[in-house]
Amino acid sequence: MIMHGNREVAGIRRDGTCTIYAPEFMPYNLYLEDNAEADIELRIQNLDNFYYWCASRVLSLDREYAKEILNSIGATQATTDRDRAGIALSYHCLSLMDIYWTKEQDEQVSFEDINLFDNHLEKAFIDVTLRGKQLTIQNSHLIADDLATNGCFPKAWIRKADGFWLMKDGGIEAVERELLASRICSCFDVNQVCYEEGFYDGQKVSMSRLMTSPDVSIVSMENFEIYSKNHDIDKMEYILELDKYSYYMMNVVDYLIGNIDRHWGNWGLFVDNGTNKPIRLYDLMDFNKAFQAYDTLEGTKCLTCDKPMTQKEAAIEAVKVVGLNQICEVQPEWFADDEKREMFYRRLKILQDISTT
Repeated sequence: MIMHGNREVAGIRRDGTCTIYAPEFMPYNLYLEDNAEADIELRIQNLDNFYYWCASRVLSLDREYAKEILNSIGATQATTDRDRAGIALSYHCLSLMDIYWTKEQDEQVSFEDINLFDNHLEKAFIDVTLRGKQLTIQNSHLIADDLATNGCFPKAWIRKADGFWLMKDGGIEAVERELLASRICSCFDVNQVCYEEGFYDGQKVSMSRLMTSPDVSIVSMENFEIYSKNHDIDKMEYILELDKYSYYMMNVVDYLIGNIDRHWGNWGLFVDNGTNKPIRLYDLMDFNKAFQAYDTLEGTKCLTCDKPMTQKEAAIEAVKVVGLNQICEVQPEWFADDEKREMFYRRLKILQDISTT
């Protein structure tokens, strides 16, 4: 059974046949055919799609320390979607990104019993995810929140008195880049995940609050693209109609901070869990690859555009549409590197000139 909170969304059997109970609450990146009984190819496709969806809820094996994490829970070095799906299914495909999960048809368990928002996590697992230490985890579903966090830098969720926080390592340079980029972002009228300085095991890390809840989920643009193709939706037209301002401000900020990592897994939509409908683009996040390709004014290729465009061209287009929307000054002393400081202000001047014409 594929569950959304306590709602039964769909059921899939081992022969690939399925029943969809609530099509409007299906995961955005999962497509199933519920009339596949007589078509072996459709049944195989159902299973492939289901295993892919489950596998997407497990960490990528290019993630630093991924092998150590898998070893610590006694899992194989999973290389196929089916292998990785088995790992996710072992902890009900739980995630902190949304409220989807799975259970056997007759299994007596509710979302309240096992969801990661309300149930305790093993603190010990942080050592594995941030430092690659070998541990033996008896209850693997307790670390599902970390396994469902994408990216290549070491990271782990911790529960504090005021909620969940994501700690990210990756070396002092990556941490400092993320902290500076977040500080600059706060000088513009744009929604962002605010990164703060923290320490773990004596080393500096960046820390940010969880932006999802039992009420609000996030869907990456990568997953929304799957949904849009299956439902004949023009994804860029949809995004601009939903939240034009946030889309264009994303391109402004990424140009200014030289962020080269705004791939389609690093931006997307807030979704209302009550309706499973998009609300707006979710807050800008993941700045640890900022100030890269920062030696020219053009920047690199803009990854969020649907046509070839440099970051500079995308930012200029954005300013012409929504403005620069700077709300306070970026202070020169925030930069430890003279070359980065100079490049930032050169890029800012270009956009300021556009905004005043």
